[in-house]
Amino acid sequence: MNKKEQWLAFAIIIIGIIMLLNQHINLLTAAALILLTIGMVQVRKGDTHKGHRYLAIGGCLLLLGNLMIVFLIVLASLAYFYSKNKKMHLHGDVMRKQNFLARYYWDQVPWTLRSMSLWHAIGEVNADLSLSIPEEKQTIVLLQGVMGNVRLTLPEDYGVEIEASVMFGRISLNGEKDSGMMNKLIWRTPGYETSEHKAKFVISYIVGDLSIRNP
Repeated sequence: MNKKEQWLAFAIIIIGIIMLLNQHINLLTAAALILLTIGMVQVRKGDTHKGHRYLAIGGCLLLLGNLMIVFLIVLASLAYFYSKNKKMHLHGDVMRKQNFLARYYWDQVPWTLRSMSLWHAIGEVNADLSLSIPEEKQTIVLLQGVMGNVRLTLPEDYGVEIEASVMFGRISLNGEKDSGMMNKLIWRTPGYETSEHKAKFVISYIVGDLSIRNP
């Protein structure tokens, strides 16, 4: 399945969710979902300016057509996000961001790996830990939101723990894919306990596509 087909599958899942909650889907909602799909495809193709414009228009139409449903989904996601933050005791010098639309491309140049807590309604995260410069011996990264596309590339000399859950979508670990509903993954790299640097990723999306590669 290529990237375009992945985002199309996501759009179909969202349509299904909304139709389950609202049996009388209207034209405004249908138009919004089409624009969101086009926007995501454009972003994946590299045309971020046009893609973000489609996403913004589609998001506004979706809000107008299904304000209560969207509000409840976002509210539930945020409530779970803050609950998770509290349980993980993420305090002190931790980067915290909440955005409607977010893109993090940490796979092209060296970047600083630090403990962070990120939430977004729609987001994309591409991270190559072989390019990262860790600030701490142990790092915790919390990624949560409504809809997300996450790509993680793990180096051999890192101890990485993954705790992931996707209500609708797919989780892929080294080519082994698990698609459908209520997908969960708890996994550690070999030699995790003896690694000098450790990173824990806690990932949770309502609709998501998570891909992990460990050379």
